[in-house]
Amino acid sequence: MDYMQNNTWQEPVSGSMPQHSLSSNTSAVSGPAPGPVPAYSKPGGAAPVLQPAKKQDTEQTKKIKENFHIFGFASFLYACLYAFCMYRNSSGVTYPFFIAGSLLYICFCFAKLGISLKKESGFYMVSMMLLAVSTFCTDDGRIIALNKLGIFLLTISFLLSALYDTGKWNLGKYLGAICQTVFMAIGELPRPFGDASWYVKNKMDRRNSKLVYLLLGLVIALPIFMVVFALLSSADAVFRDISNRILENFSLGNVLLVLFMWAFMFLASYCILCYLCRKTINQEVKDHRKGEPMIAITIATLLTLLYLVFSVIQVVYLFMGRMTLPSGYTYAEYAREGFFQLLAVSILNLIFVLAGLNFFKRSKVLKGILTIMSLCTYIMIASSAMRMIIYIRWYYLTFLRIFVLWSLAVLFLIFTGIIISILKESFPLFRYSMVVVTLCYLALSFSHPDYWIAKVNLAGANPETRSGFFEGEPYEDYRFLSRLSADAAPVILGMMTEEGLGIEIHDEVEDNMGFGSNSRQGYGYYYLDRLKERNGQDSIRTFNISRFMAQQRIHREG
Repeated sequence: MDYMQNNTWQEPVSGSMPQHSLSSNTSAVSGPAPGPVPAYSKPGGAAPVLQPAKKQDTEQTKKIKENFHIFGFASFLYACLYAFCMYRNSSGVTYPFFIAGSLLYICFCFAKLGISLKKESGFYMVSMMLLAVSTFCTDDGRIIALNKLGIFLLTISFLLSALYDTGKWNLGKYLGAICQTVFMAIGELPRPFGDASWYVKNKMDRRNSKLVYLLLGLVIALPIFMVVFALLSSADAVFRDISNRILENFSLGNVLLVLFMWAFMFLASYCILCYLCRKTINQEVKDHRKGEPMIAITIATLLTLLYLVFSVIQVVYLFMGRMTLPSGYTYAEYAREGFFQLLAVSILNLIFVLAGLNFFKRSKVLKGILTIMSLCTYIMIASSAMRMIIYIRWYYLTFLRIFVLWSLAVLFLIFTGIIISILKESFPLFRYSMVVVTLCYLALSFSHPDYWIAKVNLAGANPETRSGFFEGEPYEDYRFLSRLSADAAPVILGMMTEEGLGIEIHDEVEDNMGFGSNSRQGYGYYYLDRLKERNGQDSIRTFNISRFMAQQRIHREG
């Protein structure tokens, strides 16, 4: 009776919930991203309307918004650094400064947000800087591209490790988090504008707000000004001539490119930071080991039996060479084929073993079979490597052949970690693999493959002096050598000097083209002509160690 006197019951209208029921339900709701909330009307009112829920703000995203003058200005300066360092400059001296600036920007933002760096942060930062230095020291476009991909992956991994507990993450979780960060950050594009608007309305005094509005007006007016300027230049010859003399070193295309680079990096840096600070990525790793192990045991047993037979054949035929070869095959022909196929099978084995460990229930039998499969993969890796080495003995070096050998070495080390993780579940396989891949790639990056390609191939060009390692015909693909990067300059220019060919780059270089780019005498001049064109584009900002050393040798021996 007391309850009825103190709590008035209201009949729900149009299917709406009672008031006391609604309040109790909404108070019980928890989670980072509530769905649309219905707006309930009073009795006799309009029908309820669903209102979309706002994006969840965390303490850190609120701090970014409330201190937009700090984070926005930091992103502004970082974008300016990016545009200056990277404008038409893929491997210059400014690249290490850009990466150092990136780390400084990240650490500054983390410090302002109260985010502490973890122990593994040092590994990411040092690896990024080493790859940046490698980029500055090489002229090989393939290495430069791989360096930048590695730096990008290390940067996102660095951010994730600082903001999330990634200790138990596996490869699939990391790749998923990286993709989620990159694509979902696009949804944060309105945030810098919204944060700036909120800051102007709520945090700035009148005088400073006018300054911000002035800057905003300039940003809006700039593209309009450029379009009108282009139209006026095309409309009047006198105005165009005066403008061209004033802006002799500027062009509309270059200005637009710089503005685009600045806008891209400003939005990318601010939006990625805001998205990660929202912490919407589920950092828990679900246990997906729910599959019936008998399925994996059956598949693994059949494959392992096949691999055992194949491994015996490899040991007897290839490694020992004691059995009769198939009809029509020489030993070299047998050894030279199949390394790409074996590399593919080794990668498939890696995927299957990881799937068996992560998607099927624990089973000692399954672990034993996967261990044997991994050991058989060792033999396949060795077989593929031996075939590639024999292929190189007959057909010399290329970047792809070096990269295959490098990949096989990395696979060998990763399978070592997999075997350890099979025997000891607590082994941090992903972190081990990341360290292995990073360190191995750093070794490849600093090795300057083009230098070794030129050195090995030119050594095999002279039958009288070439090493007994080679078994094929003397090397004759000089056209290939003429297209190598400046990393190969010490070898090629040294060989030209030894053979008495003048090392000069001048307007009469065309006279030497009669040799042909595939002749032993002429390929060097083609190479020098390409170096002249490449070095002619360098400036203080695009200074590169490899191209500089090549140019110095040309001047010294020319």
